[in-house]
Amino acid sequence: MNKKQKKMLIRIVIAAVLVVAFSLIPMKGYVKFVLFMIPYLVIGYDILKKAGKGILNRQMFDENFLMAVATIGAILLGDYKEGVAVMLFYQIGELFQSYAVGKSRRNISELMDIRPDYANIEKDGKLEQVDPDEVEIGSVIVVQPGEKVPIDGVIIEGSTTLNTSALTGESLPRNAKTGDEIISGCINMTGVLRIRTTKEFGESTVSRILELVENSSSRKSRSENFISKFARYYTPAVCYGALALAILPPLVRMFAFALAPEWGDWIYRALTFLVISCPCALVISIPLSFFAGIGGASHEGVLVKGSNYLETMAQTKYVVFDKTGTMTQGVFEVNGVHHNTMPEEQLLEYAALAECSSSHPISKSLQKAYGKQIHRDRVTEIEELSGKGVTAKVDGIPVAAGNAKLMKYLNVEYSECEETGTIVHVAVDGKYAGHILISDKLKPHAKEAVRDLKKAGITKTVMLTGDMKRVADKVAEELGIGEVYSELLPADKVAKVEELLEQKSEKEKLAFVGDGINDAPVLSRADIGIAMGAMGSDAAIEAADIVLMDDDPLKIATAIHIARKCMHIVYENIYFAIGIKLICLLLGALGIANMWMAIFADVGVMVIAVVNAIRALFVKKYEM
Repeated sequence: MNKKQKKMLIRIVIAAVLVVAFSLIPMKGYVKFVLFMIPYLVIGYDILKKAGKGILNRQMFDENFLMAVATIGAILLGDYKEGVAVMLFYQIGELFQSYAVGKSRRNISELMDIRPDYANIEKDGKLEQVDPDEVEIGSVIVVQPGEKVPIDGVIIEGSTTLNTSALTGESLPRNAKTGDEIISGCINMTGVLRIRTTKEFGESTVSRILELVENSSSRKSRSENFISKFARYYTPAVCYGALALAILPPLVRMFAFALAPEWGDWIYRALTFLVISCPCALVISIPLSFFAGIGGASHEGVLVKGSNYLETMAQTKYVVFDKTGTMTQGVFEVNGVHHNTMPEEQLLEYAALAECSSSHPISKSLQKAYGKQIHRDRVTEIEELSGKGVTAKVDGIPVAAGNAKLMKYLNVEYSECEETGTIVHVAVDGKYAGHILISDKLKPHAKEAVRDLKKAGITKTVMLTGDMKRVADKVAEELGIGEVYSELLPADKVAKVEELLEQKSEKEKLAFVGDGINDAPVLSRADIGIAMGAMGSDAAIEAADIVLMDDDPLKIATAIHIARKCMHIVYENIYFAIGIKLICLLLGALGIANMWMAIFADVGVMVIAVVNAIRALFVKKYEM
């Protein structure tokens, strides 16, 4: 508990003790009134203060106003014990809600702990702590054991074990050595690292994550917006309804039936009506359910940018995958050179130099296979043709490296490869020089991910890729994906998603999972975009609605299940709260329900709804 919560607990205990003590002492009149006002003011002064401010600001129709009117009214009618009890139990409910919110924020707070306070720069043989914002790209920083990695970069010296649990939800440590890329937010556990920064602090992984988390609460779901609008009209309506209940029946009794008006009885019913009608359970529990869902997801390494995306995710029935880097590791290796008209080493040299300006995994694999230093001054007139490949001049000789589409575009006759993999055809000086076979590996949990999605009720799984048909078909078959579309340009992927969006019903939602910069348009167009956060591009993460921090496709099914569990809890709370309120309101109007039943209808329902909302936090208890 924080200080505010502890203070409230003390007030509740003092007020409760005083109420019990004064109830046991026989007393009447003003003495009784004065004594019971002590616990009332102890427990309710802040509510009265808020209600007063609301009246002054002409925004009085809220739960504070309802509680103030109901309790003051009960006291004026001589029901001192009930008036204080209503305020007491209301504050107990508020304390419980505050504690629940604090508990649901814990996962978010843990995530916020990844923010680095400083970065170590070595000057004159000594380490100097500077603000991470001051560190420029290309600077060398030192990270000692126990410190957070402040900025993304590449390890140039040292090896260590990294704790990435705050980022990915993965409890197992990861090994890192010289030459490995390292992301900010990890905790260096063992060795001293020297890291050359590749990004500014504002663009680093830790900054992007914190920004996503901080902005998540601003994107409200339809359920939250409905509750906000509902409370806006509901509260004034019940206030006027209570006023009518207090005045109209006595007047009807007096003038229509010549009976005693019984003002006290009807005012008591009206006050009971007010207590029952307080919309706390709905107003508090629904946002809390979503917040708990987002907090629980973050603990598992799934960042949800807003409750509206959680709601959409729960309705997902179509899941469309990118291939490379999403379902496969994106770690390409050269596995053969075929139909070559020149030595293998020379063919690899031409291909690696032509691809030297590209950061694509295939380009990196070619450069790795070449194994020598790339002299970029040998390469001129580099032109990247989207969805086809690259053309350039190497030592003044025209070189083209890419897929079959590039060869057709250049009118170069090429040879097909009988083996499965990604084929890079190479043309030198306008003539076919051979092709290079590059293969990728499936991610460890890729098959399980597709299987779990089908178990979760996903009706259609689709894979879209720019790779060759033969490679794409083989990968889709291994994964158990129902439909596959290959040799697609980025624009073709968007068009295919458009087709799929037209096929599904309005209630069914389509999720696209991708990682590359070419996936950004598709991520934006889908009902819900899911990006790979660890190795994914900045553009993909920016365009996505949900980010998987450890690049594990198995987390897609986890995210869907969290979303569905959260929405189930939300609807449970809505139906339960409204149902109980309506029953108790009817009983209150008929004079059957007393103030104690009103307390249950308000505080009891709120506590039950809040306890139910907290269930969204416990992600690890979910079962597929």
